[in-house]
This record gives sequence, C-alpha cells and structure tokens, in this order.
Amino acid sequence: MNDQNAELIRRGYDAFARGDVTSVFQMLSQDITWHVPGSSPLSGDYQGHDQVGGFFATTMELSGGTFTIDIQDILAQQDRVVVLCTVAAERHGQSWSSPEVHVWRVAGQQAVDFREFQGDEQAEDAFWSSPASR
Repeated sequence: MNDQNAELIRRGYDAFARGDVTSVFQMLSQDITWHVPGSSPLSGDYQGHDQVGGFFATTMELSGGTFTIDIQDILAQQDRVVVLCTVAAERHGQSWSSPEVHVWRVAGQQAVDFREFQGDEQAEDAFWSSPASR
C-alpha cells in the first residue's frame, strides 16, 4: 500500500504541473482537508473540492500562473505520504522559492488530508502578502 499511496500522490503533483486540475481532484477526496499555515492570503484551512479549488485559483492568480513545485523525494509509510519539495513563484517582478514539506494522509485510494510545512513561514507570508509596486 505504501507504494500505491506514494504513486497516487506523485500522479497528483504531475497532474498539477500539467495544469490538469480535473485529474488532481480525482485523487482528492470530496471531503479533503487542506491546511496552509501563516498569515498570507493563501493561509488557512480549506475543506472540500470547492475550497481547495479556490485556493489553487488564488495561488495562480497571485503568482500570475508562475507557481511551481519541484519534488525532491516522496516517502510513504502506511497511510502517510511525505513530499519533500521546493515551491517557487514570481510576483510583482520578484522571484521566490522555499523548501517545504507536504504531509498527506491517504484512505480508500484518495488523499483525505494535506498539511503544508514551510521552510520560512515569515518569508513566505511576506512574499504572498506583498502589494504591487507603484
């Protein structure tokens, strides 16, 4: 099951990278819980496809579609999948990247919970919260 869970999550990241949100939602439970720490416009707790879809849309809107995730490793044990990655984006002419750890819980061949752990929460909050330069 560990390998199946890891492969499920990898397919979700691959679909996200292709912009195939339909395939991403196929691997997410209808009742997915999604947690992003901090105090930026992206921070918060999201529940279900509609709210997570809104989170994706806001992420892409704020980054002008430049948001990416580069996976370094995927580790799985029982119902947990841990993704070591680097996220990156551009906003208002500024580039930003940061290491993150994403922790997933899988049940019934779908992701049911996602928690993001940021490498530098304050820097990430500042990047996503920064106003446009005049």
